[in-house]
Amino acid sequence: MIENELKPFWNKFFRFDWKFGLFLLALVCIPRFLLVLKANQTGNYAPIGAVMFVSALIPFVFLSSYGRRAIGIRRTKSSGKLLLSLVLGMAFSLLLYLIGHELYGNSFLNWYEYIGKSYNIPQVISANDKFVLFAIMAGTGMVFSPVGEELFFRGIVQGSFAKSIGEKKASVADSLAFSITHIAHFGIVFVSGIWSFYPIPTLIWVTGMFLVSLLFFKMKKLSASLLGAVFCHAGFNLGMITCIFYLP
Repeated sequence: MIENELKPFWNKFFRFDWKFGLFLLALVCIPRFLLVLKANQTGNYAPIGAVMFVSALIPFVFLSSYGRRAIGIRRTKSSGKLLLSLVLGMAFSLLLYLIGHELYGNSFLNWYEYIGKSYNIPQVISANDKFVLFAIMAGTGMVFSPVGEELFFRGIVQGSFAKSIGEKKASVADSLAFSITHIAHFGIVFVSGIWSFYPIPTLIWVTGMFLVSLLFFKMKKLSASLLGAVFCHAGFNLGMITCIFYLP
């Protein structure tokens, strides 16, 4: 019996290939891009959490149990590799902080400065209250986007492209999609009631997102599980939020 990645119902409409991957990218990334821009304008980021939830559900909606295992939804035998993934993610986020701080200081040309404004950290705040706010942001940042984005990008999207063009090219394709999607988070910016676009900082940011996406894929391969990608992504987010809260 030939096992199929898609559930029988979806086999009537799709094949598990690059066309299906493009369909998923259009289905999720275009609305997400627009919602993030809107959230940057209004300060209401609740819809983004909904997008992450939907992204995490998609593999379970479309894929059979065989398909879910094939894209990496399985346990890993090495907890040490998960710890390594977490540390490497944190290290990459620190590197990106150092680049941004060296080039752009505390201006909104610095990606972490712009993203940090969405956290609404009060100018005057006690150390204890700041830590509580940090813990909330770090906790949510280490769960929602790592799980949602990795199940989607390094999971079902990468798996569908890999079926057609192989894993290496597929990792480049999903990393491009991941990095371009993050232009909504920084690149097209809303500051003081005005929309702006920062070409050079955006290029650096997108390059960073592309490279860290490849790192997430490497950790998935190293751990033989999407958990490696999730832990690496969680480490990156923890590092970024720590830099935003506690580094100058």
